[in-house]
Amino acid sequence: MHHNEQYIEKIDVDNFQKPNVYNKFLPFYETIKQQSVESFKEICENLSRIIQLRELRPGFPLWSSKLQQFISLYGFCFIKSDHLKLINLYLSVLTIPNLNYSNAKTCFDIIDELLNKSRLITRDDLIVNWRILYTWVKLILFNNDESYSLIALPNDIEKSLLYCVRSCRPYFSITATQEILDEFRPWLCPFDSAFSDAMCYLDLFLPVHLPPNLHDQGFKLWLPEFLSIWESVCSNPEWEQNMINIFSFVSWCNIGYIDWEPWLPKIFTRILKNFSLPVANVQVSSQTQNYSISITATWIIAMMGNGSSCLQYLIDLFTAIKSFYHPSNTGDFQQDLVSFLSKLAQAFVDRVHLERKSDPVWHFNPPQSYRITENDITDFVDCIKECVFISVFNKAHLEEAAKACQYLSMLRPAFIVPPLVELLFSSINSMTEPHRFTSIVTCLADMARQIVRQTPEFSQGQTYVLPLLMAVLPGIDSNDFKKTAVTFQFLNAILMLVTCVDCSSAVHTRNDLTEIEKEVCLSTAKFEDFINEFLNRTFQMIDTLSTEMSDAVVVSSKINVEDHVTELALTSMMFGIVQQCSSKIFQMVREKITYFLAGSFFTPKVGKLVTGLVRAILKGNPDGTLKYLLPQTCERIEKIMSNSETTILTDHKGDTELTWCLILFSELVRARGDTLLTYKPMILSIFHRCVRIVHKETHEAVANAAKNLLKSLSYVYPIEYRLTVENIEEPFTDFLPIRAWGQHVEFDKLQVQFHIPNEEEVDFTCEFVETFIYPELELLNEKCSKMSNEERLRSLTLIRFIAIGCFRMVPRVDSKEVSDLIPSVVSFDTKYRAKYRLYAKEPQFKENLRIRLLNDIGKLLDVLVENHSDDASSIKIALKIYSLSSIYFGVFEQFVDKLCKDLETIKYLYKNKLSGKRKHPRFVIIKRIGVQLELFSISNYQSLTEIDRQVILKLFELSIHRYGEVRRNAQVYLFHILRRYLFSYQVIIDRILELFDNPDAADHDQIKGCLYILLGNDSIFIPTKHSWTLLEKLWPSLTRTIHATKISTQKLLDRIMEKIGKQFDTPAIIEDTNDISIKAAIELWRPLETHELISRDQMREERNQANIRSYNNLMETLNSLFYNQPLTWRQQEMAMAFIWLLLQKRIPVPSSCIRTFVDFLVHDNVELRKIAEKGIAAFCRIQKPPRIYTEKTLDEILQRPVNIDECHPGDRDDNLWITINDYKPPKTQKEWEETCFLDKSFHGYYKWPKIIKYPINKRERYTKENMPQDVAILYERFIDKNFINKFTQFMVLDEEEEEINFDIHRFRMFKGLFRNFGLALVDNFMDDLYILIHDKTKTQEGSHRVAAEIVAGMIRGSKHWTLDMLDELWKKLTPFLNEVCTNLSVETVSHWGSCFKYGIEDEDPRRMYRPIEFLRSLINTHVTGNTFLETSQWTLIQKLSNFEWRIPAIWCAINQYAKELLDHPYKAIRERIASVLGTSLSFDIKLPNGQSTRHPNVDQFIDNIRERLSQAIKIYEKKPLANISGQRVEIDSESRRAVNFIETGLIEQLEQVCSSPKWHARRAAIEFVQNMIFCNLFNARPYAQRLRQLVFKCLFDEQFEVRTVASVSLSGFYQCGYIQINNDDLKYFRAMSKTSYFTKVDGKKVTSAENIVKRHGGVLGLCAIVLSSPYDIPKYVPEALMLLCEHSHDPDLIQKSIKKALSEFRRTHQDSWHEHREKFTEDQLVILADVLISPSYYA
Repeated sequence: MHHNEQYIEKIDVDNFQKPNVYNKFLPFYETIKQQSVESFKEICENLSRIIQLRELRPGFPLWSSKLQQFISLYGFCFIKSDHLKLINLYLSVLTIPNLNYSNAKTCFDIIDELLNKSRLITRDDLIVNWRILYTWVKLILFNNDESYSLIALPNDIEKSLLYCVRSCRPYFSITATQEILDEFRPWLCPFDSAFSDAMCYLDLFLPVHLPPNLHDQGFKLWLPEFLSIWESVCSNPEWEQNMINIFSFVSWCNIGYIDWEPWLPKIFTRILKNFSLPVANVQVSSQTQNYSISITATWIIAMMGNGSSCLQYLIDLFTAIKSFYHPSNTGDFQQDLVSFLSKLAQAFVDRVHLERKSDPVWHFNPPQSYRITENDITDFVDCIKECVFISVFNKAHLEEAAKACQYLSMLRPAFIVPPLVELLFSSINSMTEPHRFTSIVTCLADMARQIVRQTPEFSQGQTYVLPLLMAVLPGIDSNDFKKTAVTFQFLNAILMLVTCVDCSSAVHTRNDLTEIEKEVCLSTAKFEDFINEFLNRTFQMIDTLSTEMSDAVVVSSKINVEDHVTELALTSMMFGIVQQCSSKIFQMVREKITYFLAGSFFTPKVGKLVTGLVRAILKGNPDGTLKYLLPQTCERIEKIMSNSETTILTDHKGDTELTWCLILFSELVRARGDTLLTYKPMILSIFHRCVRIVHKETHEAVANAAKNLLKSLSYVYPIEYRLTVENIEEPFTDFLPIRAWGQHVEFDKLQVQFHIPNEEEVDFTCEFVETFIYPELELLNEKCSKMSNEERLRSLTLIRFIAIGCFRMVPRVDSKEVSDLIPSVVSFDTKYRAKYRLYAKEPQFKENLRIRLLNDIGKLLDVLVENHSDDASSIKIALKIYSLSSIYFGVFEQFVDKLCKDLETIKYLYKNKLSGKRKHPRFVIIKRIGVQLELFSISNYQSLTEIDRQVILKLFELSIHRYGEVRRNAQVYLFHILRRYLFSYQVIIDRILELFDNPDAADHDQIKGCLYILLGNDSIFIPTKHSWTLLEKLWPSLTRTIHATKISTQKLLDRIMEKIGKQFDTPAIIEDTNDISIKAAIELWRPLETHELISRDQMREERNQANIRSYNNLMETLNSLFYNQPLTWRQQEMAMAFIWLLLQKRIPVPSSCIRTFVDFLVHDNVELRKIAEKGIAAFCRIQKPPRIYTEKTLDEILQRPVNIDECHPGDRDDNLWITINDYKPPKTQKEWEETCFLDKSFHGYYKWPKIIKYPINKRERYTKENMPQDVAILYERFIDKNFINKFTQFMVLDEEEEEINFDIHRFRMFKGLFRNFGLALVDNFMDDLYILIHDKTKTQEGSHRVAAEIVAGMIRGSKHWTLDMLDELWKKLTPFLNEVCTNLSVETVSHWGSCFKYGIEDEDPRRMYRPIEFLRSLINTHVTGNTFLETSQWTLIQKLSNFEWRIPAIWCAINQYAKELLDHPYKAIRERIASVLGTSLSFDIKLPNGQSTRHPNVDQFIDNIRERLSQAIKIYEKKPLANISGQRVEIDSESRRAVNFIETGLIEQLEQVCSSPKWHARRAAIEFVQNMIFCNLFNARPYAQRLRQLVFKCLFDEQFEVRTVASVSLSGFYQCGYIQINNDDLKYFRAMSKTSYFTKVDGKKVTSAENIVKRHGGVLGLCAIVLSSPYDIPKYVPEALMLLCEHSHDPDLIQKSIKKALSEFRRTHQDSWHEHREKFTEDQLVILADVLISPSYYA
């Protein structure tokens, strides 16, 4: 590709994929352009060379990170063909067999980076093979080796992988969908965890981005089927979230191509249910897994458009949940509900943005008719705005609510801005309750751009600007920090976007103004008043604070953070005003600030606010400001100095006024460099006078001034950030400033202006540096020891600040590169250095200052550390200077990070996706260009030179110094350098090892220093570097260090160990590339010449052999420590942990290590025994004899043709053979071996794969004759009876804790042993097993646990044994297990439960027919009289659920037997039986198109139970005292079939129950109705009329309790919009409530119970209407309230209900009563006040 040098000329920048657009505004763009082409060429060459020469480490990750760096600086500065070649290279590297995981992570990250701008590459350019990624997903997300510690994965690799798959997904091939379905459909068995795995894979891989002409090969193949599965399983399984992800994503990518209409009721019902809202004071169980809110929101938004009723459903949903948004309605659910609003609004904005983009993305292209119309936007905003406005006042979730407001204001500012502004004006009156004020102001600040900008849709926002600015000023309040901060943020947001110019004259000079523009122009006359008032308030606040500050000497650190925020906002705001205001206003501002400063002085803390103001006006208008402030300030300083020159220099107390003046001076010299030149003599004079002042705060101010001055003179930076480049002064004939408010500027009209140092500035800089730095250096050289600590500190501080100010001009020291750090076939550092010529002339210093400082400060450090080690401050500063010389080139990384963060914040604040791409206000873009400028300056050097090496060694020696303070400071700077230069840690490693290995030569402090260096910080950690040579030396040294006995060092070692455990990932031992990757590498660049390839294979072989040698040495050395060194237990644990971390499968583990692990099984230290057990499990896995696999079709297995293309999940005749029904165990070994056993229980349930791959039922086992040495080590120990005795005793003792759990690692160890060695070990263990279960001492539980672990290992390990061996085993196990099962106890039952669970997990039931038979036999062993034993045996029987649907005959038998025990006299047994029945019925599931014919039938079971219940009730009613205990059955949650379609049958049942003679039943039914409707709101619409009649009937029930519950249910129905309140209801209730409760009997007036019920029912109906709208007053409420007031003297019963309703009404309405009052007439308010406040009423 890049043969010729002319390549650079040939490439046209216009063809580049997506270069970084901001680079072309930089003053050195030409250099950048050239540089980018050269760098890219070099990166491609090196990547290609690495792969062709078959080396991966260290070159591959290194140059990949250079590629990432390249993209972040230059963007995609290459042509499409190169882009594709890079992607192919990284994809091809992923196909390398046994590729190390950290290299894979590098590939994932880069592929994601290269593909995340999907519009640059279409499906025609690239097809990605999904199987490459599938292989990696299996290796990373489902890796069994990880649990055995045979592999340690890099941190965050899962995240990288998932992002990578997401980016590749649009590029899967046309046939991928079918291939993926073929792969995963057979896994879809709802009882099995494989279903979750399959859903996880489908969620990751299903291609949903196919174009419409390929939909038949895309989602149409699976969507209906998945929706039906989702509908039929309602128990909220864990895979449901994946299913929702798939639906959401497919709907988003295929808007308009999927008909969701029939599914909407079900979808919204599930969404509502999933919020887990409490209904009628009943908390719905929140055990559910809540759906991801953003995914659900995206799904809803994607289903809208083209008249879909989705929006109507959303409106109904909000009607139902509106009251839950109210701030007083607190609960965990609110977080989700408010987040739901902001995510909906965000998704809606995203959709509108994508549909209306000028350059649409190729995979998002909805048909025109389905796109969002203007009406849709209006309806959507109307739908959610009410809930959003309520949420604004929710203290806990204000941030989300403000986001929602921001998004809605982008869609329809006219609907959002005016109401919020109105709310603000009303809240200002109650500033005593600032919460309302701060909430609204926070929201308005987020919408600043929508408020101030004129758009065709909304321009009256501008009329609010000045009233708002004036209105929020009272928020500046020195007593309430939060309020002030929020006010400042709001003012800042607005003032950055407007020009402070009085445009009122434009009304007379222009005739093209709209009415609104005229109004706005006139209002701008108030700008001056506003700024005046604002400054007065600010000054007042500063005065208040400065008096407080001086009173309170001690100020908590909290204030600092808050001050900092205020100071930033204040500076930014002032700058916003000054840089775009009229000269008249500027003059006023400057005068006020100058006047405020004149003669006063401030303490440094408050001073920050004042200097913030100065900095702002200085940046906005440097000339004008300097003229008035600099001479005065200098004069003040000179005056103070003249008055007390002699004392002030050495006075440690300092002079407050002088300090303040110098702080102000240091701010003033921040002005633009060229404006300072005029004042050069004045500035130099001040420095000469003040440079020697010793007082700390004063000399810091002087040093700061030096730094600011040098930066102003010598840096390149943008000099103005105005909103518009037009002239904003009068007259306004050509340009009207208000039209620029909040608008963006096109890129070609940006006109960015930079400060570029001119010749005078360069000369001034050089002169200043030489005038002031050399005298200080000489002073320190000559008199260092004679100076006082304060003087020394002053001198060093000045040198440091001068260095920071001028080092951008001082080139890096020329020095030889350190070449032998790590061998590689390519160089580490780029040949191309950015040469940015940025000065009018080259700076002339008399020498390279870096060298001078390194020498002088280096010597000084020696002196200080030797003679003045108490002077910590000076040493710290000296260290800073020393490290600066090596790594500082004009900007600190933290500073750039902060700039980027600030930029993100401001970009987010003003971003409006709907106004187009990169339509930011001009100042945001200039800020971004400023950041780009700095990014170039930090991305400089990475290779280490000899000079840097000296610096590192010097810092290292100081890092292990005897003084803690010196050590700590030196380590900080050492880490900076180690992080900066690649592989620089190699420089110090030998020195560390030398100290560790010569205990006599090193003292405790040095060791401690070394340990701290090894512990590192967040960015550097040496002990897990990928280098076997390093690990080989370092880990053994760490382990055996003799200083580990001190507590402080022990703690450090523990921390290092913990960090190694978290960060270690296995480095590659054997590395190689493959042909595919070499081919891709050649395409990327060119093939290497033959002579370059000669030694390639030999070099690779040598590298790999060296790694193998290092690995073996490391293992052997660690292992030999146990035998040759007197280690403490802690050290032994360390060595053991290291060896365990290093286990792997690529090359054999040294046998000496295996021997140690076996020996340590009986070590005295419990920790070592535990690691040893895990190790043995891992060795057994490594030594596992291979299985022989065979592949057959189903036809071949069944020897008859079978149609496997159609899906019929569940019981079919082609899957009967893998169940235990009709299974005849084989008689001969040959039959046994030929049987096709499928151990994973999903096989055959949903669908058969085309080819079934399974292992032949035969496995090699080791015998004495064929045993390799590694294996023999294990065998010899475990065949030794004494060893086993000792070992089992130790295992029993292992648990000192209260809780003794089944140990999965130990089970794995036994499984491996029995699998590998067969029967040989069984006899040895049998005797011990009997001893263990007969243990009656206090270790009984521990003994049973160990026995259970051994037996589980036997059962699971015997999977591939021969028939004879199995018969032999079960002959021994059956009597043993019988004895166990007749002697179970409370402590031991759970362990035996685990034994069966793990023993039979993932096994074919036909293979396991013996344990199944054993468990089945427990059904018939009657243990009468012992309740506990009986429940325990049922617990064990329940473990058969591991076989799921494949033992139907057994489930039928269990169900049959258990049904009869439901009326058992003991409750414990009844409860256990209910659970067993639940399990047996849980397999009766019918997936779409499927059937369940072999399992116990749920419907039959329920009918049977109903019959028995009604009989029991009849008997009970006849003989109430007969002791027939309630029969209870609980169907397991899996089989609770949701009432998704509420069948009429159910409603008939409810109507029947509501007529039952038992009032408890009637009440329960009506309570149930309310919950049922809320959870099935959208599915239950058709039954609204019948349920209304039912509730009305219950309102007039004779039983008081039934009536009140009916009233609550009715209120709930009204509230969630299930039925509407109408006039007829109100009339009916009014009439009933007026029923007279007297009747005449024999001429006398008598109270009639029947009439009271009618009257009470009517009143309760009115109460339901009143309480149905807890937070507002709809039209029927006032009348209903008045009717209730009429009943205040009714009988007690009725009064009670009314009281309750009114007090609830009062509680929910009091917050906003000032608004609610307006819905009532004056007369009504009088009546209401009378009743609500009447004292007797609440007595």
